[in-house]
Amino acid sequence: MGGTAHDGPGLNLAGAFRALAESMPDHPCLVVGEMVLTNAAMADRAGRLAGILHGAGLGCSVERDRLAGWECGQSVVGLMLYNGHEYLESMLGAYAARCAPANFNWRSTPDELAYLITDAKAESLVYDRALADVVGAAMDLLDDSRRPAVLLEVGGGRVVPGSGALAIGSEGEPAVARARAYEAALAEATPVWLDGPPDDLYILYTGGTTGRPKGTLWRQADFVVGALGVRHSTIAAVLAAVAGSTSRLVSLPAPPLIHGAAQWNVWSAWLGGGTVVFPGEVRHFDPVAVLAAVERERVTSLQIVGDAFGRPLLAAIAAGDFDLGSLRFLTSGGTGLSTEVRDALQAALPGVTVLDIMGSSEAGRLAVATFGAKGSSGFVPSGKTTVVTESRDALVPPRSAEIGWLATTGAIPLGYLGDRAKTESTFPVIDGRRYSVPGDRARWAADGSVDILGRDASVINTGGEKVFAEEVEVALTSHPAVDDALVVGRPHAVLGNEVCAVIAINSPVDLEQLRAHLASTLARYKLPRHLAIAARIERSPAGKPDYAWARRIVIVGEQADG
Repeated sequence: MGGTAHDGPGLNLAGAFRALAESMPDHPCLVVGEMVLTNAAMADRAGRLAGILHGAGLGCSVERDRLAGWECGQSVVGLMLYNGHEYLESMLGAYAARCAPANFNWRSTPDELAYLITDAKAESLVYDRALADVVGAAMDLLDDSRRPAVLLEVGGGRVVPGSGALAIGSEGEPAVARARAYEAALAEATPVWLDGPPDDLYILYTGGTTGRPKGTLWRQADFVVGALGVRHSTIAAVLAAVAGSTSRLVSLPAPPLIHGAAQWNVWSAWLGGGTVVFPGEVRHFDPVAVLAAVERERVTSLQIVGDAFGRPLLAAIAAGDFDLGSLRFLTSGGTGLSTEVRDALQAALPGVTVLDIMGSSEAGRLAVATFGAKGSSGFVPSGKTTVVTESRDALVPPRSAEIGWLATTGAIPLGYLGDRAKTESTFPVIDGRRYSVPGDRARWAADGSVDILGRDASVINTGGEKVFAEEVEVALTSHPAVDDALVVGRPHAVLGNEVCAVIAINSPVDLEQLRAHLASTLARYKLPRHLAIAARIERSPAGKPDYAWARRIVIVGEQADG
């Protein structure tokens, strides 16, 4: 591939993977069904993808030290793919070409995809053939100057199971004009692997649940520390740690790779010398397929997203007969587990440690709660997590009762792609130090820990009192009849806004029953005044709540399918 891996202070993701591939070429880095890709095969395929991008003139045009925090000097490669080897080799190959891959939601409409392409100034798009209609319609909305120069359509051709060798398969002609068939393009490409510095970007688009998605820009060296918790500052240190490890790490991220938590899970496993497993079904969460993969591949760590994944997982465990004895850790990221679901998972998976991880695209890992046979803890903030004032210009003193913003410092993102104002608001400088303030309300607890109250965007101001939707949702799902819930506000002539709940149930329940149940744990002003029952709660593929959908139901009166 040419050149040597960069080994200065701070990690470059492509350089670190390449070094691992050279050190352990036959180690399986990815298992998808019957297909196994070794480190060497992944590096070869990623290098071919890099060759395609580099050959088209894509890469780094302006180095990081000449740019502001909201600017990008690298070509952006949009990935609109389901979980699979194509996603990860495209991600890795983009890094190897010194491009910056970006997660584009495969549920996007043509208008939304056109927005993402324009916002990111994407010069390439790798997409699944099943999404070709959306991609084609989005291209029609863009003029020639905004259309990506390199389009690669995934579908049909696959690697040979168990070998990682290239196989062309019956792809046929791409469905989108000017696109190339992914496997055919890789087969014709010459591998390229550029030595990128730790300053190259990791881009993660937010989910857009409270507005338009925004691209968060991280230096890769900061991402590895702030999001993954890796403390090694050189590739040599990573190789030494992997060589000295006696444990076997096999990780299965259940959420889609459009979710940052899943990407972080993959990179944590890879940089630890581990193997990543995807279940057979990747277009939606299938708990039976997930448990079957855990049993078959002897998975040691399973990642889910809150109750939205936890409840169906529990039902599948109860209904099936799976050997889950290999499992040592179950982690939840993106949204918290309720006490009820967490306790049930611990009971169903004896000996497994449950980790509830709070993090965000804008801040990385903020706090971790641990539950297991060796002891439990509430959310323990990272050493640099703190609380800043409402005005974001000072720190709230520990043990103060003042409600402020959850914040962290140290290894944090540079900013939001193309948005100076939001960058300066979300990443303020306080006493000469940059902080990340991702939007969660918080206050210091009496014992010196941090109480995380919830996203400010979901706060309901009713009669002058602030109600945090997440607190009411957790209380609602503690009722045995309630499977899932979202809480939103709607305009009220006297109160300004009233608290409303949309719930999915497993047995009949009414508003007064729920209010009586909630009254034992919540103040009266927090109790829902309106209830809508839906067949299911709308969430993203990653389990994130769709509050816009809930507001349409309670404000517009849209049919809830209850």
